[in-house]
Amino acid sequence: MMDDNYYMGLALLEACQAYSLGEIPIGAVLVVGGEVIARAHNMRETWNDATAHAEVIVIREACQRLGRWRLTGATIYVTIEPCPMCAGALVMSRVDRLVYGSSDYKAGAVESIFNVVQHDALNHRLEVTAGVRAQECSALMKDFFRERRKQ
Repeated sequence: MMDDNYYMGLALLEACQAYSLGEIPIGAVLVVGGEVIARAHNMRETWNDATAHAEVIVIREACQRLGRWRLTGATIYVTIEPCPMCAGALVMSRVDRLVYGSSDYKAGAVESIFNVVQHDALNHRLEVTAGVRAQECSALMKDFFRERRKQ
C-alpha cells in the first residue's frame, strides 16, 4: 500500500498540472517493476481531442517507450475511476493492475456504472485496487468544478 500511495501521489501531481491548464484534473502514471514508465494528465481541451484522456495518453507513451503494445506487468495509477473508453484501452493494452483514487458515479466503467476491466466476456481482466488517496482525488475534482461554475 505504501507504493500505491506514492505512485498515486505522482498521479495527483499530474492532475494538478491538468487543473492549471483548465483541463479536467485527472492524472495517470504507469509503472513496471517499480519504474515509472510514463505519466500524463488530461489534454482534451488543449489538444481538441476527445480521446486525450490521461489514461490513453499514458498508454501511448508507455507503448512507445517500451516498444510494445502489450503492457503486461504494468500497473496504472489514475486519480479517478476510468471511463468506458479508458477502461477498454486498459483491457486492450493488457495492463495487469489498475489502482484508482475516487469513484466516478457519472462515467465510471470499473465499478460505478459498468465493469469493463473485469468483464467475463473479454479475454483480459485487470486486478483492481480502488480508493487510494480517494479524498485527495475527489477534492481536486470538486474544487475544479466549483471554480468552473463560478465563471
